[in-house]
Amino acid sequence: MIDRRQRHARAFTLIEVVLVIGLLLLISAITLPNFFSELKREELPTSANQLRALVTLARANAAFDAMRYRIRFPREGETDALGGVHQPIVEREDDPIAHPEVFNPVTTSWAVGKTLLGEVRCAEVRLGRPTVADIKQRRESASRELEQAFGVRTKGEEFERERPPVYIEPDGTSDWATFTLTKAPLEIPLSELYQQPGIDMILDGLTGLCWLQRPFYDEELDLFKEKNWPAVLRKDFLTPRMLTEQDVLELRDLPVQARGKSTTAEQVQEQP
Repeated sequence: MIDRRQRHARAFTLIEVVLVIGLLLLISAITLPNFFSELKREELPTSANQLRALVTLARANAAFDAMRYRIRFPREGETDALGGVHQPIVEREDDPIAHPEVFNPVTTSWAVGKTLLGEVRCAEVRLGRPTVADIKQRRESASRELEQAFGVRTKGEEFERERPPVYIEPDGTSDWATFTLTKAPLEIPLSELYQQPGIDMILDGLTGLCWLQRPFYDEELDLFKEKNWPAVLRKDFLTPRMLTEQDVLELRDLPVQARGKSTTAEQVQEQP
């Protein structure tokens, strides 16, 4: 026998269903644009963090395999593992005795993937420890010769002058390197990239530590030059507010452990 309460249970009318669907569509129309805008804003810092993770994995595998690795970006006319032109390529020198300087692509899962998201690209790779003078000179002219970036390591291979490969030795060490990530169009010259949203991922080749820094403002570079401070903060700094002298002093006075004794970040940076 059917319960009388079940028989008289109230059902949803078509109008109520339409109203609920309409309300959900209205909420989606309001929130989805903000959601996708937030995803677009996060593409640059997320890409920088993923590139940092890739460098860390390459260093670990170089030490584990006792082989030389390198990270580079596609040359003109070349594609990456995903068929595009923006993703980093990880390669390994598999037989340094019989085939020195011959690097083969690493196809394991950690080395192949979408490291840079959306329209993010690596516009430049600068080898060597960053200096304030070098940054200022690059802003004045991006056509200076990058002899240090190539040396003898690129013999037999042609790489873009602006994006040389970063070699990682079997002990995990490498050159200092700065990867400039940006969403700026290709027609923007390198000397004007600092005027566009971007992130520099700085690799300390000896320790393997990586820091994310936004491009310095001209006023900040003048302050660094006046105080003879290095151009590496040794911590992530992406906030748009301008650095003050007190900010830098607080960063440089952080106690750290180096060579078995307590010292300051400034003293560590001055050590050879």
